[in-house]
Amino acid sequence: MKTLLNALRAAGESTRLRLLTVLARSELTVTELTHILSQSQPRVSRHLKLLTEANLVDRYQEGAWVFYRIADGGPAERIVSALLDLIPTDDSTIERDLERLESIKQEHVAEAAVYFKDNAKQWDRIRRLYVAESQVEKAMLKAVDDMEIENLLDLGTGTGRILKIFSSRIERGLGIDMSREMLTVARANLESASISHCQVRQGDILNLSAHAKSMDVVTIHHVLHFLDNPADAVTEAARVLKPGGRLLIADFAPHTLEYLRNDYAHRRLGFTDDEVNNWLEAAGLQPLHANHLASRGKKDTDRLTVSVWSACRPGEVAQIQRKEVA
Repeated sequence: MKTLLNALRAAGESTRLRLLTVLARSELTVTELTHILSQSQPRVSRHLKLLTEANLVDRYQEGAWVFYRIADGGPAERIVSALLDLIPTDDSTIERDLERLESIKQEHVAEAAVYFKDNAKQWDRIRRLYVAESQVEKAMLKAVDDMEIENLLDLGTGTGRILKIFSSRIERGLGIDMSREMLTVARANLESASISHCQVRQGDILNLSAHAKSMDVVTIHHVLHFLDNPADAVTEAARVLKPGGRLLIADFAPHTLEYLRNDYAHRRLGFTDDEVNNWLEAAGLQPLHANHLASRGKKDTDRLTVSVWSACRPGEVAQIQRKEVA
């Protein structure tokens, strides 16, 4: 009852209802919200503080920027959903707010397009060396096709592509990346696809804020070869997996393309099955399967193989799943 009353008090004001309406549709900064509502930053910040204190809105620091969005899960989310259902969509003020929100979304898409265009040539050059990403994605999806997935965590999310391809299979998705530029691309891609149950955050994949044993699936897609100590990322991923949860790693098998190290900051030139399995076992995970997707270039030396490794965290749920599969 106390939670309900606090939430209703916080939401029971016209500006705060407007904030909830736009935040239910997108993740936004204070500056963007002041533009949408045509109100001063101190006023908007004060309303956001009240909504945050009532647990109706989540606040995330990302460098010098602060993002806000509707709180995920729990009674607060249900309260906001019920309130928004009562707000008339033909209200003139709400209509103007949503028009300004759409304009900001288009700006996000434009910013992402510029960054992607500037870097697309480098990405395309590497992608031509291995099988189509669609095949890698298909292999990753197949590795969890026997699971019901509530929470998925994508480490080094980049453009948010993994969140997008898994979006129809999961209840909630979270992508972590250190690059604000890449997060701009990821947010724009998720917004363009109307994927509201997935979000991205700036963070260190070696020091996650996610709680232990909180994730059903963790994905690490073409990230480990950039790291000095890939085993540390595997250990941190294992920490946040639920019993029966699954880790998916997509990365290169060993190769000799030294220029990838010099030109594209690849720290490691691929990984063997034994090496990855040793990391998995040291992190307390059970290796399940390795799928090797080979592609041949003009010469054998141009060939790269992408490996998709899967592993699970042993536990009661894992045993039940194995019985069901059997």
